[in-house]
Amino acid sequence: MSTVSQVRTVTSRAAKRSLLRCFKSKRPVFLWGPPGIGKSEMIADITSEMGGYMIDLRMATMEPTDLRGIPFYNKDNGKMDWAPPIDLPDEELASQYPIVVLFLDEMNSAAPAIQAAGYQLILNRRIGKYKLPDNVVIVAAGNRDGDKGVVYRMPAPLANRFVHLEMRPDFASWQLWAVNEGIHKDVVGYLSYAKQDMYEFDAKSSSRAFATPRSWCFVSDLLKDEDSMDTDTQFNLVAGAVGDGLAVKFMAHRKVAGKMPNPVDILSGKVKDLQVKEISAMYSLTISMC
Repeated sequence: MSTVSQVRTVTSRAAKRSLLRCFKSKRPVFLWGPPGIGKSEMIADITSEMGGYMIDLRMATMEPTDLRGIPFYNKDNGKMDWAPPIDLPDEELASQYPIVVLFLDEMNSAAPAIQAAGYQLILNRRIGKYKLPDNVVIVAAGNRDGDKGVVYRMPAPLANRFVHLEMRPDFASWQLWAVNEGIHKDVVGYLSYAKQDMYEFDAKSSSRAFATPRSWCFVSDLLKDEDSMDTDTQFNLVAGAVGDGLAVKFMAHRKVAGKMPNPVDILSGKVKDLQVKEISAMYSLTISMC
């Protein structure tokens, strides 16, 4: 009898703890997950928190020579030599930071020849004559095979060189990040009420716009200068980011949330009663007060 194994998934907070441990032991990590879940942003945030420097290589746009380098004739010794690629960190750059993160994004979107070029670099921390400085750590990321992205099946020898983590959408982790990053109060308030609407990706759907943590951040950015936009333009932009259905629900929430009192007046004691009782609007008000 055959059994189907389920892939273990982790929240972004759990992934962060695991990544920090792998950084400490210099173990390469592959971060899997659906589109828009915040894989790249998390790596950038961790690097920034550690005071480090991140080198972001988009593997899908590279050639094998971008990792291996280009051969040239060395007239000093009469032999063929290799010019190391400029994108890989050297000792001079590494000495300026406590940690350097070599981020190989879209790793499994790269052609097999490019993935193969990274075998030695990922496992042995060197490729040809080039050697990674001691404080450089390697992280790769990519979408899963069923996510409708342009991906190649990862060769088993390469897969075995990584510690694998697969992220899943998690509202609690996102909410903590969103409040700290100043995501628009109406976005945080609405999703605090309708948590299921934070992530609505369906690989079988033909919809161009769908809700992900990334697209809700787009909505937040688009609303920051909302005084210069009419309601119809706001709806078009929100729908273009998260889809028509969620745009209708979100804009209806905003109409109610806009009737709530000024948070400063509540905190100062000027306002003591609420006339609006909708739960989603109360979430927005609570975020504003915080």
